[in-house]
Amino acid sequence: MDTVDGATFWETRYRSGTTPWDLGGPTPAFAQLLAEPTAPTPGRLLVPGCGRGYDAVLFARHGFSVIGVDLAPTALAHAARLARDAGVTCTVVEVDLFDLAGRYPGAFDYVLEYTCFCAIDPVRRREYVQVLADCLRPGGWLLGLFFPVLPPGYPRDGPPFAVADAEIRALFADRFAIEHLAPTPHTIKPRRGRELLARFRRR
Repeated sequence: MDTVDGATFWETRYRSGTTPWDLGGPTPAFAQLLAEPTAPTPGRLLVPGCGRGYDAVLFARHGFSVIGVDLAPTALAHAARLARDAGVTCTVVEVDLFDLAGRYPGAFDYVLEYTCFCAIDPVRRREYVQVLADCLRPGGWLLGLFFPVLPPGYPRDGPPFAVADAEIRALFADRFAIEHLAPTPHTIKPRRGRELLARFRRR
């Protein structure tokens, strides 16, 4: 069956161009984060569900050692071309994100989350949190933008599967210290008020 858990679901959408989540460029909130005096220090960065690679390449251009992973070969091929054209090194890997902890245990200083959490089946969210924590070194950081953020009780039809602020906090609190979770003004108009910028530190 063609479900969000399988590569076919996502590859079909990239091949057909049915990718409404794709901004066609770097995420504004991440570009702003890297431009600030308090920008994170470059280190090893994992980008789960990297798609066409815009954010992976953005961070690579700022000196991060980046690995982007996805299930869709078409998306990864685009990400590889984008990195090559930008003159940066950005490794892309075709892998199921739920297999990442076995491949990269404690290997990263940062994980970058955007439109991956909302793309997985909500019943697997706690498992996803565990995977991200296991890929980070102790004290490593999750940098994220959660979308779409809607009130509790909102229908979970998707993808994207909606999430509420309280659910994010409840899911991540065991493995991460929630240093920051708040709306960001650096977004696109259709998503204004529906994204929360996150900086969580692995316990």
